[in-house]
Amino acid sequence: MRRLFLFRHAKAESSQPGQKDITRALIERGRRDAARIGGYMASHALMPDRVLVSPARRTQETWKCLSGALKPAPGAATIEKLYDATPHTILAAIKDAPQNAHTLLIVGHNPGLHEIALMLIASGDIDARERLREKLPTSGLVIIDFAFDDWSKLHPQSGRLERFVSPKTLDAAA
Repeated sequence: MRRLFLFRHAKAESSQPGQKDITRALIERGRRDAARIGGYMASHALMPDRVLVSPARRTQETWKCLSGALKPAPGAATIEKLYDATPHTILAAIKDAPQNAHTLLIVGHNPGLHEIALMLIASGDIDARERLREKLPTSGLVIIDFAFDDWSKLHPQSGRLERFVSPKTLDAAA
């Protein structure tokens, strides 16, 4: 079995005139939300073996906040092509992941992450799938399970949505 975590970066500052998008930083709410999802992952034993992170400042900061709760934090690699990636680029990055990474976390951006999640999911909790179909918010975590044991076999509609968590759903559950 393989498990994929898709995590959209936390809430970032608005783009300023003349500022490059890749340099946008997290705002305080974003840092809190990312750390909160990290705490959720740790308390539910949702530990990735390997992490692939976009080079954007906001994704790097998101990973830093998230990983603070994961003990020990898994190895992470910055993957240039994950910045502003299409679903097919994300799919290629997943297929290139080390074979010993049975549980993989991607920290990236919309719309690519949202689109790849919708592309890969064939089954799972109907309410969670409907919420995900509407939106993948900042600090949204999508967990997809696959019945095969080789990332190269990944293809559309091959996964089951295991859970979909966001700061809003954690607030609603509290």
